[in-house]
Amino acid sequence: MMNRITVNGKETPISPAAPHTTALDFLRERGLTGTKEGCAEGECGACSVLVARPGVNKPTDWVAVNACLTPAAALDGQEIVTSEGLATVGEPGAPRKLHPVQEEMALRGGSQCGYCTPGFICSMAAEYYRPDRGAHSGADAPNSADASGSCDPTGGTDTEHGPNGFDLHALSGNLCRCTGYRPIRDAAYAVGTPTDEDLLARRREQAPPAPAATEYTQDDRTFLRPGTLADVLRLLRERPDAVVVAGSTDWGVEVNIRSRRADCVIGVDRLSELRELRVESDHVEIGAALTLTEIERRLDGRVPLLGELFPQFASRLIRNSATLGGNLGTGSPIGDSPPALLALEASLVLADADGEREVPLAEYFTGYRQSVRRPGELIRAVRVPLPLSPVAAFHKIAKRRFDDISSVAVAFALDIEDGLVRKARIGLGGVAAIPIRSLATEAALEGKPWVARTAEAAARVLRAEGTPMSDHRASADYRSAMLGESMMKLYAQTTEGVSS
Repeated sequence: MMNRITVNGKETPISPAAPHTTALDFLRERGLTGTKEGCAEGECGACSVLVARPGVNKPTDWVAVNACLTPAAALDGQEIVTSEGLATVGEPGAPRKLHPVQEEMALRGGSQCGYCTPGFICSMAAEYYRPDRGAHSGADAPNSADASGSCDPTGGTDTEHGPNGFDLHALSGNLCRCTGYRPIRDAAYAVGTPTDEDLLARRREQAPPAPAATEYTQDDRTFLRPGTLADVLRLLRERPDAVVVAGSTDWGVEVNIRSRRADCVIGVDRLSELRELRVESDHVEIGAALTLTEIERRLDGRVPLLGELFPQFASRLIRNSATLGGNLGTGSPIGDSPPALLALEASLVLADADGEREVPLAEYFTGYRQSVRRPGELIRAVRVPLPLSPVAAFHKIAKRRFDDISSVAVAFALDIEDGLVRKARIGLGGVAAIPIRSLATEAALEGKPWVARTAEAAARVLRAEGTPMSDHRASADYRSAMLGESMMKLYAQTTEGVSS
């Protein structure tokens, strides 16, 4: 079997790269040095490249991902474009010219040292090619910049969306340390829409490459991507020590920063059985290998609490690869999804070679990065019961507004009828060795009037929940204080001040 990746339209063999070799190193070793290493953790975006993925509104979406986290072997059979490949927008053989995104970045002074520029270009190009971007446009002309070259951010839907519909959060995973973000934003808000001659735009009308069943071995280490879930479960029974990866946003950091290696890595990110999203009469089922971006766009607001979570979960680059299965599988006490899913009373469908079982998420975590998941078992799906509580909020306390690890995360789901709290579910992260339900606070709310004195009493209880610790992100006292403030913030968000 010949393992290949289509890079900028040319099939390129993966060999002799090791199975743990990142797409970043794979590309640079082949002379595509526009892909840069900055942080090796998926935080700076200097390594951004485009991958052809199944689309939401078209057969194919061009999706920006962190090449520093993705194993090259995980891209076997897939199609990627680097910053060098963007300039080819005409017919084959036609003269090369700057891509519209590159042209606007040059025109508006969006680059100084240039180190971060190719990553910005690729992330910007992914948003440029987003099929429904034009639907959010606030301007009639393709180029909405004024004569001075500046764009008025108020011309769009809000200060984080341009007049051309460009979502500035598409760049939330890209960092620049010398240019300053204003000219980069100006370039983003000035790009028009793809022309009929743009080959990458036309490529969206065709399906992306089908997932390739992969077996890639070098130096006695192996990367496997079986064709079916049954094959994966059989392999896990035979190789319980294998590392299972989907988006590799966690494993990639282990490989880069801690130099971890595995004899066998099994990729499950393209398995169709793990990529379904179904809305039934009594629950929503979300496949464990759907990326957070795919979930967000497919749900389209059907689960408001998740709709609040997703924009605060890392960056768009990470969300384009990260999955709920991976976030829950790591068992981290500071993962952002568990508090929200706990408040939603979600359950997990766990599968192994003998069958499936459903486990409430509240019973899933057993200790620090430990769970009831058995050897050979993986998360197939997440189930969220319906109907949903009408009052929902997700509060993330972190040092940065976006693209940061939370110090404390609090998720609320409340049923309030006739001024009374009929039901309360609260999920907490960052205040114990595992994500927890705030049972005492829930009890303090249920059956009580939703007024200031109830919220204040519940806030006092909430401050005492969990066993917060002090670390470099926050002190234990700060975490406890933020729990109480979160309750009062919820009250302020849901009422203009009912008399106590």
